Amino acid sequence: MNWIDTHAHLYSPEFDTDRSEMVTRAIRQSVNRLLMPNIDEDSIPGMLALEAEFPEECLPMMGLHPCYVKENVEAQLTIVQDWLSKRKFWGVGEIGLDFYWDQTFREQQYTAFRRQIQLAMEHQLPIAIHSREATRACIDVVKELHNGSLTGVFHCFSGTKEEAQEIIDLGFYLGIGGVVTFKKAGLDVLLADIDLQHVVLETDAPYLAPVPYRGKRNESAYIPLIAQKLADIKNLKIEEVAAITTGNAQKLFKTH
Repeated sequence: MNWIDTHAHLYSPEFDTDRSEMVTRAIRQSVNRLLMPNIDEDSIPGMLALEAEFPEECLPMMGLHPCYVKENVEAQLTIVQDWLSKRKFWGVGEIGLDFYWDQTFREQQYTAFRRQIQLAMEHQLPIAIHSREATRACIDVVKELHNGSLTGVFHCFSGTKEEAQEIIDLGFYLGIGGVVTFKKAGLDVLLADIDLQHVVLETDAPYLAPVPYRGKRNESAYIPLIAQKLADIKNLKIEEVAAITTGNAQKLFKTH
């Protein structure tokens, strides 16, 4: 079995004491591709350093996270644009809207989201969408700008069954992580009716660790725990979950 973690912040300070060992643990668990969404200009050096250490496994994306959109949004978007023009990235992310923490820069979040979708289409890259308390709004923006070839993943999907279907109809994937193992999350009920052809696996490490590590630091080696829960929900063998979800991630991010 081979696995892909489609969303992990492995450059985060939470891993400063054992970063190389943490990546090696993931590889030992056959999690052989680790996609790293960017946050802002400050996260770029650490992300690229990890890619340099593990060039086959640690694959960087480029983007400006909505929680880091401030009054200097134009300068930050220029940095994203410049990086995308000078080297290969595997996606544009983490981009989107976040109406949970702070809505001070709501309009700037919309500007950043739209602009980065345009950049993704220019560079023919998938997008990794952050949509906390904003799934409906993110779907609407994607619909507005979709050119027929835009694709990506709604990271940490937590919307309704209807929203899931709209996302699938747009040609996007649902990013499923540790939350599926939480008893009261309700994701198990929603996923029972969704074909795994529309799902990719992720950890969002160091956040949202699956049971039995809930509340502790998350890491990419825990992908099989998320997959086992999916296998239980869908009444499949874990090997089937691996084949389908890894195939989806390879198709989306072109990681063959």
